[in-house]
Amino acid sequence: MDFNLKPGISFTVKQKVSYEDTAAKHGSGLIEVFATPAMIALMENAALKTVAPYLSEDLNTVGYEVNVRHLKPTPVGMQVECTATLTEVDGKKLMFNVVASDEEGKIGEGTHTRYIINSKKFMDILNQK
Repeated sequence: MDFNLKPGISFTVKQKVSYEDTAAKHGSGLIEVFATPAMIALMENAALKTVAPYLSEDLNTVGYEVNVRHLKPTPVGMQVECTATLTEVDGKKLMFNVVASDEEGKIGEGTHTRYIINSKKFMDILNQK
């Protein structure tokens, strides 16, 4: 299966940390700092956007595995960004390196795996549950 995806492509997403992105809001902690689940969502979004332009309209990707470390806290109001770089393509399986940073440097890093799916078939199977 050739999806015309080559290792090395990357995409960076950016956002300003708001209260909605905090550990206190996510329930993953009690402090108003950038939450690990919010960082992971940013990483997944960067990976999704890295490959989306290369896929036909009937295809999409879904997250399968995340292996990351959240290295440093980031306060509300600070800008964060994440760069996802496609490192390997194995059929429908896509592997990425992900690195998140705030205005002072790296705050998280790791790997993320996604699978290419046919959106309609995926939803048809899901709706049978």
